[in-house]
Amino acid sequence: MSIKTEGSSNYEYVTARVRSRRAKLFDADDYRKLVRMGPSEIARFMEDTEYEAEMNALGARHSGVDLVEYALNRNQAKHFDDLLSWSNGDLYGYIANYLRKFDAWNVKTVIRGVYTDAAREDIEDDLIRTGEFSDKRLDRLVESTSIEDVVEQLSDTIFGDPLEEAFEDFESEGVLVPLENAVDRAFYAHLLDDIGQPEPDTPTALYREFLEAEVDFRNLRNGLRIARSGADIDPAEYFIEGGRLFSGEELRQLATNVDELVSRIRESTYGDDLDEALTELEDADSLIQFEHGLEAALLEYSGKLSNRYPLSVCPVLSYILAKEREVENIRAIARGREAGLDVEEIEEELVIE
Repeated sequence: MSIKTEGSSNYEYVTARVRSRRAKLFDADDYRKLVRMGPSEIARFMEDTEYEAEMNALGARHSGVDLVEYALNRNQAKHFDDLLSWSNGDLYGYIANYLRKFDAWNVKTVIRGVYTDAAREDIEDDLIRTGEFSDKRLDRLVESTSIEDVVEQLSDTIFGDPLEEAFEDFESEGVLVPLENAVDRAFYAHLLDDIGQPEPDTPTALYREFLEAEVDFRNLRNGLRIARSGADIDPAEYFIEGGRLFSGEELRQLATNVDELVSRIRESTYGDDLDEALTELEDADSLIQFEHGLEAALLEYSGKLSNRYPLSVCPVLSYILAKEREVENIRAIARGREAGLDVEEIEEELVIE
């Protein structure tokens, strides 16, 4: 990383490459076709898309949904590794630090797998091998036999102390929310501390603005999850510092009142950009729908920042979010079709820009 961060950032080159990649992401028409296909048809469809290389490489060993799963994860890791290979200077550092979110993803994946007593192979299928953790560390985590073992193995990482503090709540309440929130808090705290408080209208300031929006929407989602879980946990205790929308105390008050929460967003800096998405949030009649609305809103906001600041890190980070969402949508379709869900049920699980 030290070599790549030397010299000038090559925003024009990287953002041009990102625009090309983003144009190849699946659109609403692609999803409408996929939800009406069976698992084998989905696999064949993907062979004719930019997932072709991964589908062909893995096709001899896997089939159906398994093939789709492996191809999605390998393709996603390849695309994000490409971002690093293209980038120089501070831009490389911004992207490398942000991609550590997949260390957080993998930690939460292992915790959920151990909690549900999932098979090792199933946990491995959901890992995304990009980020800072080595394959050796990930393999050791997958071999964990208890949540306590996972926490102990991460003691030398940025997640160690927060997970240890949250473990007591996990044991007393029996829900994963404290542990998952602790992972998110550790990731964003590390990221924002590294950035500091940059001068206005600089590339670093734009990077921080993007992250502050992501923190705000993460707090909204996590606060509602805690409130709806029925557990005796204070949402403010797992508040992620660094956002602009509200404080931990305000989150505690708003988490139980969706109408007030949406009104607060409308009055905020996100209001004008997110009017349509917020209307969907108000109409949501379940936590899942609300969370999907938040994800759509964050995608929309990241796109707005990208358009306003085309030669910055914003288009790159917006692309990462969009690529993640594509992978999640395709995975939801493949799993839904395998489980025999109807088209309408699967479509409710999708988040489309």
